[in-house]
Amino acid sequence: MNNKSLKILFIYNGIFVFAASLFGPLYAVYVGLLDKNILSVSITWSAFLIATIIFTLIISKIGDRLKEKEYLLLAGFLVRAITWFLFIFTTNVYYLIFLQILLGFGEALGTPAFDAIFAEHLDGGRHIKEYSDWKLISNIATSVGTLIGGLIVIEFGFQWLFISMSLLAIVSFIGVFSQSRNLL
Repeated sequence: MNNKSLKILFIYNGIFVFAASLFGPLYAVYVGLLDKNILSVSITWSAFLIATIIFTLIISKIGDRLKEKEYLLLAGFLVRAITWFLFIFTTNVYYLIFLQILLGFGEALGTPAFDAIFAEHLDGGRHIKEYSDWKLISNIATSVGTLIGGLIVIEFGFQWLFISMSLLAIVSFIGVFSQSRNLL
């Protein structure tokens, strides 16, 4: 790939996707350790989705006013890094709902921004190729992250999983932040 902007996006968002996938299917197990009520998994995940919807609607109204879309992407990385770290201190479902709402906010900041920046840097006549490249990277990061997340929890516990996720999100933040603004 010759497109340097997309390479940068793919590297750092790939790291971020890997970080998020560490927790993926383990979420239900984690909630089950907090509360044996299976409905708590559905309620807390629904809180994330509803928050994502509401905050995405808000971001959709103001996001295009920003000249530098990467600041939204950076904010999304940072909010989710902080929130994943706060998962270490979760002791009940109510606090988890609060954290899921924060994650929804981070999702609403970061994901549309990534998509917008990605779209701005697509090469003419190569859209399918470049979207396919991203999907391959994203799916590889997700599959490897899912496996490694389970290994981390087995060996070290959920606290180290959340620390790992937060640190990787910070790597993504620093990686994008350190790029020239005209590159992205």
